Amino acid sequence: MSAEAADREAATSSRPCTPPQTSWFEFLLEEALLEQHLRKPSPDPPPVQLIVQFLEQASKPSVNEQNQVQPPPDNKRNRILKLLALKVAAHLKWDLDVLEKSLSVPVLNMLLNELLCISKVPPGTKHVDVDLASLPPTTAMAILLYNRWAIRTIVQSSFPVKQVKPGPPQLNVMNQMQQEKELTENILKVLKEQAADSILVLEGALKLNKDLYVHTIRTLDLLAMEPGMVNGETESSTAGLKISAEEIECQVCYDLGAIYFQQGSTNPSVHENAKEKFFRTKELIAKNGSSSLHCSIDEKRLAGYCQACEVLTSSSDDSSQQASPYSQIHNCMKSGNYQDLVKIFLEDNLALSLPVQFRQSVLRELFQKAQQGNDALDEICFKVCACNTVCDVMQGRTIDIHFCQLFLKPSKEKIDFLLEVCSRSINLENASESLKRKMAAFLKNLCLGLEDLQLVFMISSHELFIKLLKDDERKLLIDQMRKRSPRINLCTKPVTSFYDIPASASVNIGQLEHQLILSVDPWRIRQILIELHGMTSERQFWTISNKWEVPNVYGNVILGIKDNLTRDLVYILMAKGLHCSAIKDFVHAKQLFAACLELVTEFSPKLRQVMLNEMLLLDIYTHEAGAGVSGERPPSDLISRVRGYLEMRVPDIPLRQVIAEECVAFLLNWRENEYLTMQVPLPLVQTNPYVKLGQLLAATCKELPGPKESRRTAKDLWEVVVQICSVSNQHKRGNDGRVSLIKHRESTLGIMYRSELLSFIKKLREPLVLTTILSLFVKLHNVREDIVNDIAAEHIAIWPSSIPNLQSVDFEAVAVTVKELVSYALTINSNNHFWLIIQADIYFATNQYSAALHYYLQAGAVCSDFFNKMVPPDVYTDQVIKRMIKCCSLLNCHTQVAILCQFLREVDYKTAFKALQEQNSHDAMDSYYDYIWDVTILEYLTYLHHKRGETDKRQIAIKAIGQTELNASNPEEVLQLAAQRRKKKFLQAMAKLYF
Repeated sequence: MSAEAADREAATSSRPCTPPQTSWFEFLLEEALLEQHLRKPSPDPPPVQLIVQFLEQASKPSVNEQNQVQPPPDNKRNRILKLLALKVAAHLKWDLDVLEKSLSVPVLNMLLNELLCISKVPPGTKHVDVDLASLPPTTAMAILLYNRWAIRTIVQSSFPVKQVKPGPPQLNVMNQMQQEKELTENILKVLKEQAADSILVLEGALKLNKDLYVHTIRTLDLLAMEPGMVNGETESSTAGLKISAEEIECQVCYDLGAIYFQQGSTNPSVHENAKEKFFRTKELIAKNGSSSLHCSIDEKRLAGYCQACEVLTSSSDDSSQQASPYSQIHNCMKSGNYQDLVKIFLEDNLALSLPVQFRQSVLRELFQKAQQGNDALDEICFKVCACNTVCDVMQGRTIDIHFCQLFLKPSKEKIDFLLEVCSRSINLENASESLKRKMAAFLKNLCLGLEDLQLVFMISSHELFIKLLKDDERKLLIDQMRKRSPRINLCTKPVTSFYDIPASASVNIGQLEHQLILSVDPWRIRQILIELHGMTSERQFWTISNKWEVPNVYGNVILGIKDNLTRDLVYILMAKGLHCSAIKDFVHAKQLFAACLELVTEFSPKLRQVMLNEMLLLDIYTHEAGAGVSGERPPSDLISRVRGYLEMRVPDIPLRQVIAEECVAFLLNWRENEYLTMQVPLPLVQTNPYVKLGQLLAATCKELPGPKESRRTAKDLWEVVVQICSVSNQHKRGNDGRVSLIKHRESTLGIMYRSELLSFIKKLREPLVLTTILSLFVKLHNVREDIVNDIAAEHIAIWPSSIPNLQSVDFEAVAVTVKELVSYALTINSNNHFWLIIQADIYFATNQYSAALHYYLQAGAVCSDFFNKMVPPDVYTDQVIKRMIKCCSLLNCHTQVAILCQFLREVDYKTAFKALQEQNSHDAMDSYYDYIWDVTILEYLTYLHHKRGETDKRQIAIKAIGQTELNASNPEEVLQLAAQRRKKKFLQAMAKLYF
C-alpha cells in the first residue's frame, strides 16, 4: 500500500462507512497500483473506461436490513472511487475531446458534477450568478469546463447519429440501453433549458483575461484531505495545471461559435455572432500556432464553419469578386437570380472547386422549388443538372438518373446548352488524353441515345465533337445511326461499359411502364403502349398503377372495348386527365381529354359524349379557377354548353352526378336565374334533384329584391330542405319487450342527402344565393321549441315560422350545417357583416362569449371603416347590443356593460347601475369613463365612488362630467356629435382588445 493511500485512509477513518464489497486491503492495493501508474514520468494513458467503472461502483444503490433500496451512501469507499475517477480525468488533462468520445452523456455529467462539488462550487447555485473573477482559479475553471461541455453536448445532439446495427436481442441489455437513453434525454432537456445561462457564463469568461488552473492529481489529493491539512494551497493562484488566458479564449470562442451557429437555424441573425467567434478562434490559432498543449481545435471543421458563416452572413450586394462561390450561390438562391447561378456552375466545371455533394444539394433544392409549382425553374433545373452531369463525366462518375429523366424529351435548346457546357468544361490544349476520351465517349453515347437525326447532326457537326473524335470514329458512328432500328430508345446511355450489354425484355418492359406512369404527353403515352403491346400481349397495362382511377359508370364501358391496345389507351388517357383536373393541372388535362375524344370519336358515340361532358366540366373548372376569380363573366359559348348539357336527352349515356351539380352551381354563381326559373324543361326538374334545387334557389333569389317578397317559391324551397333534414323513425322491439325509437339520419325522403346538399352549397359563390340558403337554415334552427337564443339573419322573414312535424327534423344536424355554412360563407367574403353577425350569434348561443364579441365587433368594423363612420342601425340592432352587454357581463367586464347600455335606443339605467356596483371587474374600469356620455350614469358613478371612499376614481368621474360638450344646455347636434365621438373611440378600443 502506498504512503499516500495510507495517509488518506487514516485521515478519513473517522467517517461513517458501509463495508465494501471487496476487502479494504484489495481495494486500496488497486488504488495504489493506479496511483503508481499515474505518477510515472510518461505513463501510458489509462483506459477512460476506468472512469465508468469507478463512477458505476460509487453510484450503486445500497440495501438496508429491511431489504429496501437506498441511495448510494456517502462513505469512505464511494468517496475514494469518485476521487479515482477524477484523477483519471485529471491525468487526461480534462481534454473534453477525449472524454466525450469515450464516455456517455450521463457518465460525463456525473464526472463534471463531482468536479464542481470537489471544487467547492455551492450546489444549487446558478453559475450565471457567480462572479468568476472572484473565485479561486481552479473553481472558475471547473465552472468553465462544465458549461463548455453543456453547450458542446447540445450542439452534438443536433447532429444526425448513425444507428448501430443491434445484435441478438437480450432483455437485460435492451433495458439498460433504454434506461441510458431516457437518462440522456432528460439531461439534454435540462442542458437546453440552461443553454442561455451557459452561454452567458462563457461570454463572461472571455472578459476574465487571466490565466486559470485546472485540477491535477496532486490538487485533488489535497482537496480530499481534511480542511485543516490543506494549508490553503488549493486556494492559491498557482495550484494545479496552468491554462493560459489565450488558450481559454481560443477554446471558448470555438465552443460559443458552434452553439451560435446551431441556433442560427431558427434565428439567422445569430450567424453574425458565430462568425465573430470563429474568426477570433482562427486569429488566435494563427497567433499561437496549432501546437498549443491545452487547446485542441479541429481546424478542418473550423475552416468549414468559417466558410459557412461567410456564406450565411454575406449580403446580396457583396462584390462578386470578393465573395466565395458558396456565397455567390447562396445569394443567387436567396434572390432568385438563377441565370447567374448557372454561370457559376459553368465556370466551376473548369475550376472544379465545388464538391459534388454541394452541387447535388443545390440541384435538389431547385427540384423542390420546381415541384412546389414554379414552372419557370424547369429550365434552370435542366441547366444545373447538365453542368453537374458533364462534371461527373469528366471525373469518371456515373451519370445521375435526374439527367436521364430531364433528357427524355430532347430539344434543340437542350442540345445547344449541353454542347455549350461541354465546350466550356474542357480546355483542349491542356486536357489529358484520358479527359478527352471521357468527353468523346459521352458525346458518342449521347448521339446513340437520340432518335431525331436532326439533333444527332447538331452534335456530330459541332466543333468539339469533330476535334475529339477521329474521322474513322465519326464514320462508324454515322453508319450505326443509319442501320439502327426505328425502335424508340428510352434514355441517354450513361458512359459506362455496363450499359453496352443488351437489356432483357423484362427490363425494357419495366422501363417503359415506368415512363408510362410518369408521362402526361398523349402522343408519348400512345407510342409507349404500342411498343409494350408489341413486346407482350398478355398484360393489361391499364392496371399497372393503382393511382389510375376512372368512375365506375365509365369503367364498365371502357373495359368493354375489345381491342386491348385501344382499351388501355382510352382508360389511361381518361384516368390521367381526371387526375390532372383534380390537381388543377388544366393544361395537361385538356390535352389528354382532347386526345381521348379524338380516339373514341372513331368507334364509340357513347364514349364521345362522355368525353364532351368531361371537357365541359374541365372548362368550368378552368374558368372558375382563372378568369372567374376576378369576376369576369364566362363566355356565352360556355354558358350555352352548360345549358345544353342539362337539356341533353341522349339515351344510355353514362353520366356523373358531379357534372350536373357543377353545371347548376355554375349557373347560380353567374346569376342565370332567368334560365333556371323559366326555361329549364319540366322533365329535367322532375328527374334531376340539383336542377330542382337550383330552380327553387334561383326563383327565391329573383324575387328577393322586389318591393313585395313572394313567399310561394320560398315555401317550396323550405319544404324541400326540411324534407332533406328530416329523419326516418323506426320502432324496434328489444329483448325485454320494450319498443325503442331508432333514428336513421341519412335515411331521408328528400330529393338528396344532407351531405350532398352541403357539398352542393359549398360550390356556390354568389352572395345573394348564399345569404338565401343560410337564412333558410338559420330559420330552421330557430323553429326548434327548446331554442333559447335565436340566430339573426337577413331575409329571415320570408320563411314559414313553423313545421307540422317537429320530431321528424334532425335539429342537431341542422345546427352543424349552420356552423359549416357560415364558416364557408366567410371564406368567400370575410367582410359580409350579416354573415359575421350570424357567426357571432352562433358563438353566443354556445356560450363562447369572447369569440361572440370578436365577431360582433368585426361586423361593426367592416361596415363603418373601423368605426370611423357610424355603424348602420340594421347591423347594431338592440338585440345585438343586448347580446354584447350579456357577453361583457359574463366576462366580468362590468364597466363595458355600463357603456354599452348607452348604445340602446332607450338607455338601460337599471343594468348599467347594477354593473357599476360590481367591484370584481376584469376591465380597465375608470380608464373607460372618458367613453361615457350619459350624464346620469356619470353622476351615479360620482355618488358610488363617494360612498365607497374612492376619492381618485370620483375625481375622474367628476372630470368626465365637467366636459363642456356634455352640458345638457348644448344643442342636440353637439350632444349627438359628442356621443358619436365616444362611441367611435370605445368601439375601437374594444376591437383592439378582442381582435
